[in-house]
Amino acid sequence: MAFFHEGSARQPVFNVPASVPGLIAALLLAHAIRAFASPEMSDQIILMFGFIPARYAGGLLNGGALAQLLPFVSYMFVHGEWGHVTVNCLWLFAFGPAVARRLGWLRFYIFFLFCGVTAAVAHLLAYPGSDMPAVGASGAVAGLMAAGIRILYGPRYVPPSSLREEDATAPPAGLAPIWSRPVLLFTAMWVLINILGGITGIGVPVSGPVVVAWVAHLGGYFAGLLFLDVFDALGFRRRVR
Repeated sequence: MAFFHEGSARQPVFNVPASVPGLIAALLLAHAIRAFASPEMSDQIILMFGFIPARYAGGLLNGGALAQLLPFVSYMFVHGEWGHVTVNCLWLFAFGPAVARRLGWLRFYIFFLFCGVTAAVAHLLAYPGSDMPAVGASGAVAGLMAAGIRILYGPRYVPPSSLREEDATAPPAGLAPIWSRPVLLFTAMWVLINILGGITGIGVPVSGPVVVAWVAHLGGYFAGLLFLDVFDALGFRRRVR
């Protein structure tokens, strides 16, 4: 997806990899299915696909391993309301493109899921007996935020689309160190906002019997912050298409 400014047929103002709007579309479609379902079916979707820590209190019971493991991923595609999914999609659109360009579509999706699963694990450790379903892609998006900050504040990055053909396979620029000033400031702000939200409850509950977990936000964020280097190192050199 590219939008060109006047006077230049080659330099896009926004150059968004297709993997980002594709993921946004998946989140919106999943929520639309629940939003337009009957109230009974909507509640069933939350119970089946939301992340409920109490489900794991007795080990892998009810429904077998698949039913126990699926919510670690499926809860990201369940949202409490349209406002909830819209905010997540806006943040995804803001930070996702930098990560998608850096990692490529496959690693981008895997990285997104990794951050979301880590967020669920963090929530499980914080609230091991809770029967309140946690829903939403906020934890995974938080991981993209952390990764995006490290990419955007790293050594100046030249998009592959502007490289000469002979430089098309050149490795991308480095990432901003975790201890660099912009990364530390953004991290401190993110931690403070979520701790205040957890203490006051502002921004935590969502309409209906679900909760947006602030601990999951932190878990996903630090997963993206700390493990971006691992995903980045796994990549192959890209060639301009």
